[in-house]
Amino acid sequence: MPELIYVANNRLPTEKAHGLQIAQMCEAFAQAGYTVTLVAPRRINTAEMRAAGSLWAHYGVEPVFAFRRLPILDLFPIFPRWRIGFVTQTVTFALALTVWLLRRPADVLYTRDLFLAAWLALIRPRTALVYEAHALHRSRLGRALERFVVRRARVVALTAHLADALRAQGADRVQVEHDGFRAARFADVPSQAEARAALDIPPDAFVVGYIGRLHTMGMPKGLDTLVDAIAQASERGGPIDLLLVGGPDDGVRALRDQWAARGLPGERLHAVGQVPPAQIPRYLAALDAGTLPLPWTEHFAYYASAIKLFEYLAAGCAVIASDLPSTAEVVRDGETALLAPPGDVQAWADALVRLRDDPVLRQRLRDAARALSTHYTWEARATRIRAFVEGGD
Repeated sequence: MPELIYVANNRLPTEKAHGLQIAQMCEAFAQAGYTVTLVAPRRINTAEMRAAGSLWAHYGVEPVFAFRRLPILDLFPIFPRWRIGFVTQTVTFALALTVWLLRRPADVLYTRDLFLAAWLALIRPRTALVYEAHALHRSRLGRALERFVVRRARVVALTAHLADALRAQGADRVQVEHDGFRAARFADVPSQAEARAALDIPPDAFVVGYIGRLHTMGMPKGLDTLVDAIAQASERGGPIDLLLVGGPDDGVRALRDQWAARGLPGERLHAVGQVPPAQIPRYLAALDAGTLPLPWTEHFAYYASAIKLFEYLAAGCAVIASDLPSTAEVVRDGETALLAPPGDVQAWADALVRLRDDPVLRQRLRDAARALSTHYTWEARATRIRAFVEGGD
């Protein structure tokens, strides 16, 4: 079988969503017929992640790929906010990777990291290189590296807007592939009644949920808008429960304070903190609706591909999401989701009321979500990417 080496310049396992995406894509590439090795730096991990168990157990994936950590100089614990920590880690990882690759005749090199993509293009110019782009780089160095990489690599872009921007920089081998979900995780989820009983949520409650971290790259994800909308909607016909799965803890405390300040009952907020990714489906099973209340930023509007959106679809949740170009590439308002303007509390409250008061609409959106989700499994994504890579120039 052809060999694919996935190079990830990340702390693994991690509490952040990129770790889940990387692990599940490595499993999916193996299912698509590659012999896969995931290579990452030997970082000093957090106490929580050191206790998380193996990479495969933490992310709930089958051990069908190899995982190799390479030695580096990790200064992040000493200089957590200094650029020197990142530069030292990246440079020493690139050097360790160069030595390790000397005896590895890989067929495909795959990475999400721009610097490493450029490095791999230099040291292994005859090996097929795939760069999975998650954003545009704004620094002068970043843009120069981006132009260099996209003209030499096959590019997988998370959104159509990102693909167009990279084509403008000279990329001529680009494929749009949004994020996705692991189908096996949703094969045997509990019923809504069972999930709510386990979480001590009333069986007749109208429950909306948010799954994941409350910030990305320091940017809030719109949970303040969601809480304000719940407060408005609760005054228009009945209470709404919020199931919040994620962190960090200080963000959860701030939301609890906002919840109380809006006069919402404390027992209607179910904040369970961060849970292992493999457990997420049983929390999603308890929901009537999954929410994605992202604010308008350039990143969220044009480059983001939230894994939670695809997991909501897989779990058969009705979805309420911010009406952003990146989201509208996946779901259609009134057909597979309800879309509301980002940051518009009134519009979000209206959408919540519609779903709460219209069980027929809710069920129609749930059915449509499940049907749409079949396109977005990681295995289907990996199969399409393999066809793209092997399709030639």
